[in-house]
Amino acid sequence: MKGVILAGGLATRLRPLTLVTNKHLLPVYHQPMIYYSLQAMQKAGVSEVLLTTSGDHAGDFANLLKNGEEFGLKLLYSIQDNPKGGISDAIALAQEFAGNESILVLLGDNIFNFNLEASRKKFEQKQYGAMIFGVHKDTDSRHYGVIEMDKSGKVLSIEEKPEHPKSDIAQTGIYMYDHRVFDFIKTLKPSAKGELEVTDLNNCYRAESKLFCEIIDWWIDAGASYDELLAANNDVAKMVKAGQL
Repeated sequence: MKGVILAGGLATRLRPLTLVTNKHLLPVYHQPMIYYSLQAMQKAGVSEVLLTTSGDHAGDFANLLKNGEEFGLKLLYSIQDNPKGGISDAIALAQEFAGNESILVLLGDNIFNFNLEASRKKFEQKQYGAMIFGVHKDTDSRHYGVIEMDKSGKVLSIEEKPEHPKSDIAQTGIYMYDHRVFDFIKTLKPSAKGELEVTDLNNCYRAESKLFCEIIDWWIDAGASYDELLAANNDVAKMVKAGQL
């Protein structure tokens, strides 16, 4: 399995912080935000990673991360020319890099403390088509992609910000896909926002009953807003001091 980290986008919700840098380079407690995704890849047993970002920030990432040796990774870079293209559009950039192998995709502003190694092995052994990861939300799940699943982990439905959620399980920015992911992306149509939505991609696998979900305990979208960035700093500080991250 190869790794793909998505670190593009315009991050307009975090301006003026992101007028001078990419949001994934902002600090979260004691290190840049992007470090958490790279560390998660290493813990998962992934050794080759492609980082996608915009052209105006690619040099900043390269100066900081270089070839990934510090993280025990072989790190490559790709440019997303259209930052408004959506998550699936960014994933499509990894087709040549992935070849016929499956991929682990992480959104670069998502932070979690779940070790993905066992999930990766299960994905490969059971030959799932795709695996997504959810987290129970105590607050209103209508602000997220909402996952409905059965007792075996098979996903029954995913709805993006539904008015009447079928569960309290929010979809995180952690995805595993088999090699067919790029063929599915080619069939997608832009949403009303003009983006190739990751929920539409995941529903391609769900339609084949080959989409499964695992629940993780803690996750935060550090790039979603000022409040989430602040919460990420506070939560990570506590967890690092407690040896939990």
